Amino acid sequence: MKNSIVMKLALVFIVSLMLYACSSHAPLMQVASPDGKTVLTFDLAENGAPTYSVEKNGKAVLKPSALGFMEANRELMHGFKVKNVLQQSHNDTWETVWGEERYIVDNHNEMKVRLLHEDGIRMDVVFRVFDDGFAFRYEFPEGRKKMTILDEYTSYCFAEEPQVWSIPWRTEYYEGLWEKKALSQLDTVCSPITLEMADGTYAFVHEAALTNFPAENFYADKQTLHTHLTPWRNENGDMDEKAYITTPFSTPWRFVILAPTLRELVASRIMLNLNEPCKIEDTSWIHPMKFIGIWWGMHQKSMTWEAGPKHGATTKNMKKYLQFAHDHGIGGVLAEGWNLGWETWENFDFTTPYPDWDMDAISAYADELGVAIVGHNETGGNAADYENDLDKIYAYHQQHHIQNIKTGYVSPIVRTNDGLQWNKGQSGVRHYRKVIETAAKYHICIDNHEPVMPTGLQRTWPNLLTQEGVRGQEWNAWSQDGGNPCEHVTVLPFTRIMAGPVDYTPGVFNFANPIIPGTRVHATLMNQLGLFVCFYSPLQMACDLPENYMLHPDAFRFVEEVPCDWEKSILLDGRIGDFVVFARQDRNSDNWYVGGITDEESREQTVRLDFLEANRKYIATIYRDKNTADWETNPYAYEIETREVTAADTVSLRMAAGGGFAISLAATEAE
Repeated sequence: MKNSIVMKLALVFIVSLMLYACSSHAPLMQVASPDGKTVLTFDLAENGAPTYSVEKNGKAVLKPSALGFMEANRELMHGFKVKNVLQQSHNDTWETVWGEERYIVDNHNEMKVRLLHEDGIRMDVVFRVFDDGFAFRYEFPEGRKKMTILDEYTSYCFAEEPQVWSIPWRTEYYEGLWEKKALSQLDTVCSPITLEMADGTYAFVHEAALTNFPAENFYADKQTLHTHLTPWRNENGDMDEKAYITTPFSTPWRFVILAPTLRELVASRIMLNLNEPCKIEDTSWIHPMKFIGIWWGMHQKSMTWEAGPKHGATTKNMKKYLQFAHDHGIGGVLAEGWNLGWETWENFDFTTPYPDWDMDAISAYADELGVAIVGHNETGGNAADYENDLDKIYAYHQQHHIQNIKTGYVSPIVRTNDGLQWNKGQSGVRHYRKVIETAAKYHICIDNHEPVMPTGLQRTWPNLLTQEGVRGQEWNAWSQDGGNPCEHVTVLPFTRIMAGPVDYTPGVFNFANPIIPGTRVHATLMNQLGLFVCFYSPLQMACDLPENYMLHPDAFRFVEEVPCDWEKSILLDGRIGDFVVFARQDRNSDNWYVGGITDEESREQTVRLDFLEANRKYIATIYRDKNTADWETNPYAYEIETREVTAADTVSLRMAAGGGFAISLAATEAE
């Protein structure tokens, strides 16, 4: 059946080329997914306007949708002719340096449509169709041409109106609560978006390999989604200009995942496959790990970033944290507020500590204990000064054996070498890329806060371990709106985390904050354990204070044990905004881990263990809410059970309101 479909498509393509030879109007050109179920069609209208459309299982997903640009000197949305069409197939499997699984299959069919504009400009559109979706990008192949992009006309004209999960496009640092609306009701929103389709299937729309171009956003017109590029700014605000490019140039990929179920949606690896292979030859210095930090106390106002009587990042305090990490098998310790500049949030000095921080002594003590230091470089939005001193800063950190740095850009508009710009505009995107590449030269990994939305660059530069770009746990420490609602964490695995690893900072064990009354975590303790499995990050922070972890040492054992680098990952069950259940296999053992979280509704959950190896026994340690648990009235009520299980077994349990669970499955010797 599959071969017959491919042969039919090849025949259609040959006939189309014959028709094109005797017609001024370009023929329909098609490329299908390897399984033949998804077909993308390219067409040119009579006026030379390029469009594409998509069918899946014989049903229209996207009706003819626009392609092209508005350039400063011409409209690149009509006036084209097809020069020729190239097609090829690709099928291989590659190994990740770290990730949600070790091996990823890249199997797609490609069609490159080479276009010539009436003004003589060459523009190619490259389409790739996978079994689980499609992607395309624009290429301007001719050299030494400078172009100013004013608008991108890429659109997605849906055959039926979907419901869309999104956040507004000017949400600071992407730290917003995701909301579901009908497509026609959207204002301008950030990429990515997650769609619940009218037929009960799912889609995810985003971009991949964003390196030297503004981040995309979307706005809606009835059932059509349009692209809105993040603009450049000048002293008067936003400009018409979106991007300045010099050819040859390739835009980021625009891609859409199409999946019949949520399990298949989150399993898609289209975004990573669209990025270039790893550019770091020796990756042995890149180590996924869990870490704790001198951090939560600042957000709860029991410590300060700046020097003073409550200063958090002191030599004495850091040594205490390092010792705790060593004693409990935690890989690293973050310290914020160790360097000069915090009093004014200006002129941060990334190589000069406060007097109560002895970098040499701390570095030596960390080496002695075998615990990594996670450095912190907060720029206050002054990306320009930071970028200009990168080599000096990273050489200093390398000298002190610091191989992980958390960067920060707390300012709604960052100061780049191009002036005040949106962090996700072209200038900001260039800055973040330079930071990653420079860090790699010094064997330093990056945890980027206040970032541009991830687009899969970790495949090319795996020292980009994780990023924020989310309304994270810190909001539960001080937000006057009461913190993150229970639903929030059940939305993120299907929205923000689809774009890449997230530094959400799970693991709060003491929900009360007497310094800021009215704030609290909307979760049970077991929910916080479940986050370590449901939220993926290869650099995973357990954010609470050491003394709070010792309030519940039995529960903390799961935090000590759970890894953050995986061989396989499976969504077992879930609904967007309601609940999530993930199973993941440790990359360095045969052990599995399961985590579940729910919204404000309590749920009875049955976990089938058929993902385990057959004919093998496992010791299951089950951490779950007690029947009396409730996020608001009784968040610390939990119980721990240990029993022997096999792949034929199930585990039934109750998730409390705002609750969750965690299960470790330790493999015994194979029979």
